Amino acid sequence: MDLFDLQGHTETAKPLAERMRANNLNDFIGQKHIVAEGSLLRRAISLDRLGSCIFWGPPGTGKTTLANIIASTTHGEFIKLNAVQAGVADVKRAVEDAKNNLKLYGKRTYLMLDECHRFNKTQSDSLLPAIEQGTIIFIGSTTENPFAAMTPAIVSRCRVFEFKHLSTEDIKGAITRALSDKRKGLGEYKAKVDEEALIHIAQASGGDLRTAYNAIELAVLTTPPQADGSINVTLADAEQSIQRKSLSYNEDAYYDYLSAFCKSLRGSDSNAALYYAMRLIEGGCDPMLIARRLVIHSAEDVGMADPNAMVVASSAMYILSQTGYPEGRLPLSNAIVYVCEAPKSCTVKDAMYAAIEDANNVRDDDGVPPYLKDNTFGDKNTKAQSANYKYPHNYAGGYVEQQYLPNALKDKIYYVPSNYGYEKTVKEIRKNKGKLK
Repeated sequence: MDLFDLQGHTETAKPLAERMRANNLNDFIGQKHIVAEGSLLRRAISLDRLGSCIFWGPPGTGKTTLANIIASTTHGEFIKLNAVQAGVADVKRAVEDAKNNLKLYGKRTYLMLDECHRFNKTQSDSLLPAIEQGTIIFIGSTTENPFAAMTPAIVSRCRVFEFKHLSTEDIKGAITRALSDKRKGLGEYKAKVDEEALIHIAQASGGDLRTAYNAIELAVLTTPPQADGSINVTLADAEQSIQRKSLSYNEDAYYDYLSAFCKSLRGSDSNAALYYAMRLIEGGCDPMLIARRLVIHSAEDVGMADPNAMVVASSAMYILSQTGYPEGRLPLSNAIVYVCEAPKSCTVKDAMYAAIEDANNVRDDDGVPPYLKDNTFGDKNTKAQSANYKYPHNYAGGYVEQQYLPNALKDKIYYVPSNYGYEKTVKEIRKNKGKLK
């Protein structure tokens, strides 16, 4: 122990979320879909055979914690960088250290990179050869979709593990343990937290355990002790600590409200959809959950009847993610009304499922028609067949009839436009092309 920290002041000064961070897989909270007993990731960690990977998910879901568990269980070296602060020189230094560890001691080196989506192409390129050669085992952590936000060359060499928001029960259990833990948690305060206060913090945290830890720590530390020295945290204290008023709905009511919201979108009732969305949010639901459902319904229930619905919904979700709440409330409401009032069609969804069915069950022994194949590396016969391809832009209207599906499916029609909204225009376009079947 540091001579100037004999009483462990440094440790106690850390936020509760940092003190309660799990040190092993048995104490790790949530993400059972990737770390359950017998899962690929758990086996790889326990056997010290983890390859390069990316942990992707919302804040407070355990990405950094799992990376730290890997660091404590591996027999290799562990280097931690933050993509916001690290430059090319830092990456090169880490790679050089990794080479020396492997050559001199036979030890592998794990490189943990927080906010890895912030790495630019130059930084990524400086790391890529080391990942390819196995000099470094890369572990990236990001809140952004790596397939969209990161260099494809890095992503293609990593296994992506998606982290989910923690459940209300997971969070409630975690803060209950923190309240009783005298060594790392808040046990020394002997705080009693009312059940409705626990539930409110667990629900209002939006699946983010760090937010929940911060709220319960603030509530305990700022609630005046009673005459006997005990601390009693009430619902009112919890509301102030997490800055969100409780509208007290239980788990059943939560799913009922969410179901009603989704069905109101589908049923084109903007009044009901707005009410249920705000009822959920004001009761502690993460606004991003509403935004994500809205984007899905714009594709599922509006579809090609108004292609702009998906653009409006995804724009609202992006604005909400950048501005937060309550500022993001207005664009979210705009998008809810737009999706509700738009004409409805589920033809694309039906077409998708029909195509999935055939993709899984129909044998296309003929494969891709020869004139559609990539002839870059093809044999002489393939190159000759490619000459039969009809380039649409060489024809009037940029369209020419030719077979695109394999022979086994050549007459199959998946997408049949409806008579609503923009799909009426699609029908007219098809009719003009002589494609209406």
